[in-house]
Amino acid sequence: MINTLKKIISDKRENIEKYKKSHSIEDLQKKISSYKNYLNFKDGLKKNEISVIAEIKKASPSAGIIVENYDPVAIAKQYFNSGACCLSLLTEENYFKGKLEHIYNVKKEVKLPILCKDFFVDPFQVYLAKSFGADAILIILAAIDEKTAIEIYSVAEELNISTIVEVHTGEEVKQALNFENAIIGINNRDLKTLKTDIKTTYDLHNMLVGHSGPIVCESGIKSEKEVEEIVKKTKINNFLIGESLLKDLNKNSSLLKKILQITP
Repeated sequence: MINTLKKIISDKRENIEKYKKSHSIEDLQKKISSYKNYLNFKDGLKKNEISVIAEIKKASPSAGIIVENYDPVAIAKQYFNSGACCLSLLTEENYFKGKLEHIYNVKKEVKLPILCKDFFVDPFQVYLAKSFGADAILIILAAIDEKTAIEIYSVAEELNISTIVEVHTGEEVKQALNFENAIIGINNRDLKTLKTDIKTTYDLHNMLVGHSGPIVCESGIKSEKEVEEIVKKTKINNFLIGESLLKDLNKNSSLLKKILQITP
């Protein structure tokens, strides 16, 4: 079986080296200093209500093309009108057909905090993401070694940008607890096989009771009943949802509204 994550990471490292040749950190810092439209992503997650981070992406390795006539700004507006608290925007170009420019374009039109959803393998990417207007970045512990994760997190702290540290196993949870200011995301999808199992959230949530920050359930959510069950069993009230909302946007804007009516 092909390790999809390994292939994505290999390609990402090559792409970042190309970016480094045309974007110096000094230039990115100047862009960051001049940009006035940042929002606090972590504070966007509500403490006593259901919060949905609505995902915007054209494609994925598991689903293929999800949205044919892809317009991230239009999708963001629909999510905003349906009550999403934050957005997750895929910027990986090869496998998810995203672009960093989409963050800048959405932020001009929609006042919601945006997670740059990508595969962060180098601290340089934190400067790059923030220079395009990102309010949060993602650290996937399955994708990088502990030293690199700490370096990326440290730069994010310096730049005052929120971090979601993503876990899928018990060992990754133990590592994630060292990132005290981070949001911790439980990814129900195994990025090595692309298989999704909601049981992952049930298996890992008890290990995270000592974490002071928000916990997010990611991937595999298909209905409001699933959300209601997870809230009941785990007390998690933050959800990152993508494909279920994207596959039929007109229909599933109502799904988003139904989810937000659930009482934690």
